[in-house]
Amino acid sequence: MRRAVCPGSFDPITNGHLDIIARASKLYDVVHVAVMINQSKQGLFTVDERIELIRRATAEYGNVEVESFHGLLVDFCKQRDIPAIVKGLRAVSDFDYELQMAQMNNGLSGVETLFVPTNPTYSFLSSSLVKEVAAWGGDVSHLVPPFVLEALTERLRTKG
Repeated sequence: MRRAVCPGSFDPITNGHLDIIARASKLYDVVHVAVMINQSKQGLFTVDERIELIRRATAEYGNVEVESFHGLLVDFCKQRDIPAIVKGLRAVSDFDYELQMAQMNNGLSGVETLFVPTNPTYSFLSSSLVKEVAAWGGDVSHLVPPFVLEALTERLRTKG
């Protein structure tokens, strides 16, 4: 069985994330979406909320499993016998950082990293940008699934 992981914080999941996950789901039998737990960052959504939004957003693919992880991604991969990490690249600046991570991960565990160029429609997109624009009342409806927009709008309304 061919397995891969798409890691990230997904706070919240965007259409750019979904594009990469959908493309990976066509190449692999099982795609694990690993939601990173970073104790030093306070997310807008809890890890459990992010997992639920991702499960809902990826339900149509049928071969996507969503769970959280804490620690090294290569340990997550070793525990689940996952030989490949799939990462989307938006720009050259992403490549510099991601190449270093890929080389470190391969050196630590032999896990390969596959880079998928982001659809140009989403080349500027990040969860941070979506949150910032939404917080200022900008329209992000074309950047996230409708139920994510609803959750985002509600969270920002109750937070501020």
